[in-house]
Amino acid sequence: MVLVRLQKVLSEAGVASRRGGEALIVAGRVSVNGKVIRELGFKADPDHDQIRLDGKPIPHISPKVYYLFYKPRGVITSLEDPGGRPTVRDLIPRIKAKVFPVGRLDYDTEGLLLLTNDGELAMKLTHPRYRVPRTYLVKVKGVLSPEEILRVEKGVKLEDGMSPPLKVTPMRRLTKNSWLKVTLREGRNRVIKRTFAAIRHPALRLKRIRFASLTLEGLRPGEYRPLLPEEIERLRGWV
Repeated sequence: MVLVRLQKVLSEAGVASRRGGEALIVAGRVSVNGKVIRELGFKADPDHDQIRLDGKPIPHISPKVYYLFYKPRGVITSLEDPGGRPTVRDLIPRIKAKVFPVGRLDYDTEGLLLLTNDGELAMKLTHPRYRVPRTYLVKVKGVLSPEEILRVEKGVKLEDGMSPPLKVTPMRRLTKNSWLKVTLREGRNRVIKRTFAAIRHPALRLKRIRFASLTLEGLRPGEYRPLLPEEIERLRGWV
């Protein structure tokens, strides 16, 4: 038996937000096993208790699932696209649960993407408060000097404020370009591309290779697999 706060059960069943569930409880609209509950600290077992809202059973709570997906380039991090471009949903036909991407990768960015139906964990993993690290391989135009690397690591001025601090490690030098390993703990829109563009070394290619404790090991573009129980626990440990 797993006991969960009643407002959380209502939220996970999709009938209200956590705060909205609290209001329903206080208003006396929720019952457990035939008894009206008004106590916000009350806990119930969603798998065995009969939980009703206004006398009607709440929707069944689907088991939480977690998948590691290698998003290829040229795929939208979305479940549908009015423009008809390939989406994440197109590449996961065998996943029957209604999963959604945690965060996003640009259309031309490849790499690690977490898919789940666990809204609470997804919200925490992407919230700036928890500073969950993301690591990318970034191909940039030209070669950064030590001074430019230091500047990027401290933050550069962007149109929406200073860029977040980045940890930059040179990986490979090409004839005209170079590869860097970049780690950040704040997922702002296109922030890596905007940061390197600001120092005149535009990013030519991005690949996310790590998110929290997850890596792409063993996966090729377009492939996915369920997370192992120990991987799920390590993810929860970040938040």
